[in-house]
Amino acid sequence: MNNKKIAIYGGSGFGREVAWLVESCQDGRVVACFIDDDEKKQGIVLNDVPVLSLEQAAEQHPDAKIVGGIGNPRIRELLINKAATRGFSFDTLVHPRVEMSKWLEIGIGTVICAGDILTTNIRLGAHVQINLDCTIGHDVVLDDYTTLAPGVHVSGCVQCGKRVYIGTGAVILNGTQENPITIGDDAIIGAGACVTKSIPAGQTWVGVPAKQLK
Repeated sequence: MNNKKIAIYGGSGFGREVAWLVESCQDGRVVACFIDDDEKKQGIVLNDVPVLSLEQAAEQHPDAKIVGGIGNPRIRELLINKAATRGFSFDTLVHPRVEMSKWLEIGIGTVICAGDILTTNIRLGAHVQINLDCTIGHDVVLDDYTTLAPGVHVSGCVQCGKRVYIGTGAVILNGTQENPITIGDDAIIGAGACVTKSIPAGQTWVGVPAKQLK
């Protein structure tokens, strides 16, 4: 099998976890490099993988596909757009230890980590990240760049906008087909929060039950 190169944009802890995900897939894809804009990281080796600048990656691995390795949705969007401008295309990663139905739409660049369970009629936008041991119920939408930290549980009939960040261990209770719970663009849900109702765009909610952090 011919090796297919993956370049992970972000030499952080999550970037290294994405590298492990690629290795776990055992489908011929290999991590060619990490890409990092921090000049102090460029030239070092992380877990046997070199760290390059974007320009170096374009010169040395022009055929590689990019996967985002940054958890922050806004920063990830900036880096992905930067890579696209440089001519890179993108890949999608699903760990083999993920359970999911065939009734899913998965956007390009999305990363779904080990232990996740996704049920039915779910739509994931582009460059979504679903970290370890999350569950997603029926009729859920996670729009572009939305990020679920480890152990998040999203019940049925929930719609998240773009660049939503949901912290570790948070829970979103279910809506209904007629009245789904909606989480607006750029909203942040704190770790361990329990969301019981819709959240407007750009707000941060924390606690049980979750309330706006002002």
